[in-house]
Amino acid sequence: MKAHVQRLIAARLGLAVLTLLLVSAVVFTITALLPGDAAQMALGQAATPEAVTALRHQLGLDQPAITRYFQWLAHMFSGNFGESMSNNLPVSQLIATRLPNSLVLAGLTTLVSVPLALAIGIAAAMWRGSLLDRALNVLTLSAVAVPEFLVATVAVLIFAVKLRWLPALSYLSSVNSFQDLVRIYAMPVMTLCCVIVAQMARMTRAAVIDQLSASYVEMAVLKGASPMRIVWRHVLPNAVGPIANAVALSLSYLFGGVVIVESIFNYPGLASLLVDAVTNRDLPLVQGCVMVFCAAYLALVLIADLCAVVSNPRLRQR
Repeated sequence: MKAHVQRLIAARLGLAVLTLLLVSAVVFTITALLPGDAAQMALGQAATPEAVTALRHQLGLDQPAITRYFQWLAHMFSGNFGESMSNNLPVSQLIATRLPNSLVLAGLTTLVSVPLALAIGIAAAMWRGSLLDRALNVLTLSAVAVPEFLVATVAVLIFAVKLRWLPALSYLSSVNSFQDLVRIYAMPVMTLCCVIVAQMARMTRAAVIDQLSASYVEMAVLKGASPMRIVWRHVLPNAVGPIANAVALSLSYLFGGVVIVESIFNYPGLASLLVDAVTNRDLPLVQGCVMVFCAAYLALVLIADLCAVVSNPRLRQR
């Protein structure tokens, strides 16, 4: 890998770290400005002023905000997110119990959405301008326009209330077979796939069409290569970078939709833990969950950015 490409990658990594630091400052500021007293809410309305003052001192809430921020930042980078105000358990422990569930949901969504989106995008690009292409464009635009909460609500009304095929809530404790796994994850995965597949398919279509207009494709057509061979042997290898960029960017939208999906289906993941923490004004838990989401989002965006840099032939040949 050439030196200028290495410098670009290092610059992207440095920018990601700087962005994460700026996000941490924003997260800390917003949580600090939430209405109400965290110590008062933790002790309840019947607590005496002396007990509230003592808890504020114990939690460090009586210190200046800038001091609390740098203390929290130092602890966070060492892996210590503090203790939850609701149950006095380490925040890292609470996150560790919920994060695998969210990763399973994200992984299943990825397994379903990526092949489906690539198939739709490649098919639309190969037959661009045809009735199939127009129909797929209408479907993808419609899917992007519909919010996740509406898709989830309609899915519950149809498949859980009307047809009674699937459970309305995701109780992971009731998973005893592969059939139970499919029934519990069907609606959450379907809801997340709606927007992700549409976005990914449209970006894949654009990347493939861009390669189909290249001169080497014209040469392959003149040599008598079939359209399917041109796409699989020539176009897709050259479109790997843009397609990987599209996949990474599309999957980053998971972290917005998963909050809604986990709340509607009562799925025991990290997003539902974050919602409960906001309701209880559990500041350390809110900060820890938000930082995990931000770090994961930045990681996917960084992967997309690096794919764009590495796959750029002008940078490789410079």
